[in-house]
Amino acid sequence: MTNKKLPSKREIIPASSEAAIGKRATYTDEFKRTAVTRLHSREQSATDLAMELGIRRNMLYKWAEKIKKQAPDKKLRAPGRPATGGLSEVQQLRLQLAKAEQELAILKSSMHKLGAGLTFGHT
Repeated sequence: MTNKKLPSKREIIPASSEAAIGKRATYTDEFKRTAVTRLHSREQSATDLAMELGIRRNMLYKWAEKIKKQAPDKKLRAPGRPATGGLSEVQQLRLQLAKAEQELAILKSSMHKLGAGLTFGHT
């Protein structure tokens, strides 16, 4: 087996064209799978491999766990909140309602705190 050298973090081209400085780095599936293959080859320690790749060591283990659980042809995608377009109308309305209720609770709390400091008395 040949020891395929992966590009450093600085050499990685973001998967998204909208990615810019200050945003989270994204890695291709090929990069992740190659990194995990190198991790399992045990030719170097996980710490050294992570430092070489410019990533955290625990990221290697997370990728390895995902690869172990998923079918080989599936993409390695982090679970996250689905895009709003993927939610049903009821789910979208529930999210809007929860946000509005949260905002109302904040306003009520602020009003209560402001009102507690004011005294309305007769002179």
